[in-house]
Amino acid sequence: MKGTILVATAGQGIVRSVDDGATWHRLGLKEAIEFDGVVRALAVDPSDPKRVLAGADVGMCLSTDGGAHFSRVDSPMNGQTVWAIAFDPGNPKNVFAGTGAPSRARMYRSRDGGESWTDLGVELPEFCKGVNRPRILSICVSPVDGDEVWFGVEEGGAWRSNDGGDHWTRVDSPECAISNSDIHAVAVLPPHDRHPIKRVVLTVNSVFESTDNGDTWSGKASKERFDGMYYTRTVQVVDAAGDELLLAIGDGTPGTRTAIYRSDDRGASWTRAVLHTAPNSTVWAFGAHASDRSLLFAGTKYGHLLRSTDGGRSWFKDWRDFSEITAVTWTPFEAPVRAHPQSID
Repeated sequence: MKGTILVATAGQGIVRSVDDGATWHRLGLKEAIEFDGVVRALAVDPSDPKRVLAGADVGMCLSTDGGAHFSRVDSPMNGQTVWAIAFDPGNPKNVFAGTGAPSRARMYRSRDGGESWTDLGVELPEFCKGVNRPRILSICVSPVDGDEVWFGVEEGGAWRSNDGGDHWTRVDSPECAISNSDIHAVAVLPPHDRHPIKRVVLTVNSVFESTDNGDTWSGKASKERFDGMYYTRTVQVVDAAGDELLLAIGDGTPGTRTAIYRSDDRGASWTRAVLHTAPNSTVWAFGAHASDRSLLFAGTKYGHLLRSTDGGRSWFKDWRDFSEITAVTWTPFEAPVRAHPQSID
């Protein structure tokens, strides 16, 4: 491939390759993101493959050279850990970001592609039962209507806005079909081939779907569908039509058994993908770019990087291991990454 692979980690900042994974390089010592820092989120600007946003333990950071270098964006997120970032696919000037543990979970919005940010004022609890401090794990902007924005909190519920983030409504509740507040991912599938818009919400142990604008939801327990594995981690839309999906699941966190499932019918049925090497822990994150929908990456909790060149049907492990992988992406822009001088004993 031609381009740049970026792997976000807890403990090694961002590790990058510009030679198709043959060699890997960490950020330099004078970057905004620490050489051994924690980075939780990555997002490539859909309108400019040179621009990459990174959510780190120092706040929001921006690269304008494909990930070769990062500078911190002065924002209300300074000093907070950013867990999720999402561009509006219809208008990439609109970007959303969410923070979380060890920081307070909050939602932010940018109207200028990530150059400046405002706090959206969503009131989320400071503490919760399962993970002590909540974290915003998922943000999704509808590919049909940029005013429809979702975010999911571990643990703190599924939230929806119909006015671009000005106002928010919590969707889950004990009385609702989505009765679990531990939300891991949200996706919106566009209408296609007589299929209506579908909204998909993943809780820690189930997959919920709605085809009537969220008025009603149907859900199935993951352990009953995916070989007894319950820990439903994340979902990736593969194609522009929303017909092809990937789902990452495991037997826990960090887990000892994991799988990737693929659907060609908008999640109605799932087929287990071929993993040529057994991963060492639960698959944690997917990475994709619209310029080549057949090329996909996946990272596990304990540092295995997987690659697919057939749209997620089969996966091969990269030659090297990483520290904990928190996010992965790639951009068709080849960043000017250079090896740093080696230390001499």
